[in-house]
Amino acid sequence: MYIFVGFLIGFVAAIPLGPVNVFVISQTLKRDFFHGFMGGITAAVLDTIYCLVAILGISQVAFNVSKYLALPIMKVVAAFVLFALGFRMFQQSKTYNETKPDQKTTTFSPRPMFGVALLYVSNPSLYAFWLAVASMATSHYWVFESGTTPVLFSLACGIGGATWYFILTQYVSKHHHQFSPQTFRKIFLVLAIVLFAFAIYTFVSIFVKLKL
Repeated sequence: MYIFVGFLIGFVAAIPLGPVNVFVISQTLKRDFFHGFMGGITAAVLDTIYCLVAILGISQVAFNVSKYLALPIMKVVAAFVLFALGFRMFQQSKTYNETKPDQKTTTFSPRPMFGVALLYVSNPSLYAFWLAVASMATSHYWVFESGTTPVLFSLACGIGGATWYFILTQYVSKHHHQFSPQTFRKIFLVLAIVLFAFAIYTFVSIFVKLKL
């Protein structure tokens, strides 16, 4: 039962439109399904790690410290990363041209994974989210701090997230040929605006309590 609950939590948590989804979509459009999905897999692996650390109680110490000192610094880093990614995407919205089949590169680039990792490390709200999930899971006795249940529950959360990213990147990769380069430029522009909005929101939240 707790494995099914973990899968649902991981799947639902990955759905909302946020910086990670925006970045995964952009990598799928700019590169291919594989690179976009690898970005999603990176997010799923980090979700698994965050969830496991939160359940084991280690992250509680880090959260208490960051609440007073590290949290504002992490928000500044997060805003900078989001703005940099948004600016890069804005540039692509002006220069993007769809690659022809015989021009597509077959070399692997780790950039999607690095980009997602930066977004995760610099996003303090993810720590709070997985602490909340861990508190809910332990308070309802779905998992215990010892044994294999924390690992299995965390893995289920990660698999749920990976399932969503597979569906997302598969859909984007399969249907993107229906759009013209002009449509792609508009999509990149919208994604850039979304990232800029997240960057501004993150920076302003250092000084003002905001609720979405």
